[in-house]
Amino acid sequence: MNPSLTLTLTLVLALLAHVALKFWLNARQVRHVARHRSAVPQAYADTMNLADHQKAADYTLAKARLSQIDIALDAAVLLGWTLLGGLDALNQVLLGWMGPGMAQQIALVLGFTLVGGLIGLPLSLMQTFGVEQRFGFNKITPALWLGDMAKGLALGLVLGLPLLWVVLWLMQAGGSWWWLWAWGVLVGWQLFLMAIAPNVIMPLFNKFTPLEDESLKARVQGLMQRAGFTAKGFFVMDGSRRSAHSNAFFTGFGASKRVVFFDTLLKQLSPAEMEAVLAHELGHFKHKHIVKMMVTSFAMTLAGLALLGWLAQQVWFYTGLGVMPNLSGSNDALALVLFMLVTPVFTLFFAPVSSWRSRQQEFEADAYAVSQSPGADLSSALLKLYQDNASTLTPDPWYVKFYYSHPPASERLLRMKTA
Repeated sequence: MNPSLTLTLTLVLALLAHVALKFWLNARQVRHVARHRSAVPQAYADTMNLADHQKAADYTLAKARLSQIDIALDAAVLLGWTLLGGLDALNQVLLGWMGPGMAQQIALVLGFTLVGGLIGLPLSLMQTFGVEQRFGFNKITPALWLGDMAKGLALGLVLGLPLLWVVLWLMQAGGSWWWLWAWGVLVGWQLFLMAIAPNVIMPLFNKFTPLEDESLKARVQGLMQRAGFTAKGFFVMDGSRRSAHSNAFFTGFGASKRVVFFDTLLKQLSPAEMEAVLAHELGHFKHKHIVKMMVTSFAMTLAGLALLGWLAQQVWFYTGLGVMPNLSGSNDALALVLFMLVTPVFTLFFAPVSSWRSRQQEFEADAYAVSQSPGADLSSALLKLYQDNASTLTPDPWYVKFYYSHPPASERLLRMKTA
């Protein structure tokens, strides 16, 4: 069979399977959560009231309904860009206007990104000012939302354009091993962004103030010393400006690591529960989960770039996806965009593996936290967080396998109780 036709058929069949699987998982989640909405699970009958349980169910169902639209829209957009000729039309328009060259290739990627962002904008607004607003989680104002979007666009141009230029230049001038040099650049770039994020990027969007609660500070410092960790400081982030959701995290490298608490978290948890949550985060460092995640990500990026390096040389890769390659110029930007478009169609089928590994790491972090602080404190903290964030206690098991990077509350609490 013609390689171009084979690729077209492969994409169509894979996309149908991709969409069918997502709809099936979504439908299972909706049925499972709705079926258990009327009663709090017996294990939590004494710690969660029915109103909070039903709010979590309704919040999950609302997000699932929006997800149905998102799944269909993503599939339609993919077909529109590829087999229906959208990317080819954009490329031809830019070629006619600018002629072949680096400027045209950069414009193609930027145009693709801009159009994609505009298509996804209504759903983003519905999620923020619809679902999140209805359930009391959204705190962001339209003015702040517009300001965040403007900052994000400016930051994307300042940081992303140089990287895009380097990658496209390497694709053109780096020879048959360009993908290896590009991988080195991408790894260095990601490490650079991680290094500057705490002091340069994150303060553009949020305010960070030193933790003022001296008793809590002494408590977490004691935990850090017992666990053998150092941190540059303990900070509170004004997450409540945008959302009622809460979290705690580490940021930075080595001795420059910062411990950051959402201000919403400080209002929700007791000092003992805060210590337990921090111990969980320390568990990720103790087990080197961050390093392992980075190594896995870098390895996957290398494999993806190597595959792209081969596909970019195949004419059928373009024609099979509805694009006519340039005859008088480079097709590097076309190859890059097409690869970004079709890769997610196939990677969904491997999602259970990465999700399972992530959940195992959460169990390991929980076990470490229990070894450093009372298990009852972590259990009560997790239950409060699940409750305050309206996370359902009754997700569908198959939905969990594909999408949950964190184990459901029932599994985490049972594992801690058993331990």
